Amino acid sequence: MPARRVLLSLLVVIPGLGWSSPPAQAQRQVPKIGSICPLGYVDMLNGKCSTLGLMTYTVQPTKGEACPEGWMNVGGGYCRKK
Repeated sequence: MPARRVLLSLLVVIPGLGWSSPPAQAQRQVPKIGSICPLGYVDMLNGKCSTLGLMTYTVQPTKGEACPEGWMNVGGGYCRKK
């Protein structure tokens, strides 16, 4: 049963590893821009936000603008690719 869970997890995660976007790279750790971290990230209390290695998201700073089409606002001054 545990082997089945591991295999299922790999089947879900591996296809997502190949997706990337020119303006941003998939990041497990990002600089903390504001007072909160983006959705899915944990405040490391050192000025950085991390997914703790559990997930890899493609994010980019909002720079005070609306997120581009195909991206969603995840807070903390970042947009994440849908």
